[in-house]
Amino acid sequence: MKLYFSPLACSLATRIALYEAGAEASYVEVDLKANRTEEGADFRAIHPLGLVPALEIEGGEILTENAAVLQLVAERFPEAGLAPRDPLGRARLQQWLCFIGTELHKAVYLPLLDEAPAQVKAYALARADAPLGWVAQRLEGREFLLDRFSVADAYLFTVLNWSQVTPIDLKTWPALHAYQARLRARPSVARAFAEEWARYVRETERHAKGASAGAERAIA
Repeated sequence: MKLYFSPLACSLATRIALYEAGAEASYVEVDLKANRTEEGADFRAIHPLGLVPALEIEGGEILTENAAVLQLVAERFPEAGLAPRDPLGRARLQQWLCFIGTELHKAVYLPLLDEAPAQVKAYALARADAPLGWVAQRLEGREFLLDRFSVADAYLFTVLNWSQVTPIDLKTWPALHAYQARLRARPSVARAFAEEWARYVRETERHAKGASAGAERAIA
C-alpha cells in the first residue's frame, strides 16, 4: 500500500491506523498548494480532486475519502482490532466516522482553516459548541469513542488537533482535552504526529520563502 498524504491533514488518521496495525506501507508527501508529490509528479493525475488521503492498493487502484480508507485499513488488518466485527459495532463506527467527517471536519474546522470570508468563519465558530459538546459528553468516563481504540479515534484525534491553529480551545471541554492528551501519548499517534509535524514545519517554511521571493520579484 502507498499513502499519499499532506502533513497534519486528515490523512494523518490513516498513517496512525497503519502504524497501529503494524502495516507495511510507503508514504508519499503531497504539496496540496502546488498539487505535486515530493517526487514532482502531478498529484491530480493520481486523484483529480487533489485531496488526501489517497491510498494506492493492489493493481494501482486508488481509494479516496477518509472514512472509506480508514475502514479498508481496519478490514485489511483485523488482528489490530481497529473496527468492531459485529453489525451494531460496525454501524456505531460508521456513525462516528460520518459525524467526525461532516459535523466537525467539514462544518467546523474546514471553514476556520480555509481562506473563507470572516462571516463564514464566525458562523462555523458559533456552531462548534454543539457538536464538540456532544462528543465531550459521550467521552465522559470513557477512554475511547468505542470499547477500544478504533479508526474513529485516529480520525477524531486528527481533527481535534487542528484546534491549535483555530480559536477553538479544547480546555472548554475537559473530557475532550483529556482525550486528546491521552491519545497523543499513544505510541502509534505519537510516532505519526512527530513525523508529520517535522514535515509540516518544513513545508510551512518552504511556502513562506516562496511567498517572500514572489513578493520581491513583484516589487522589482
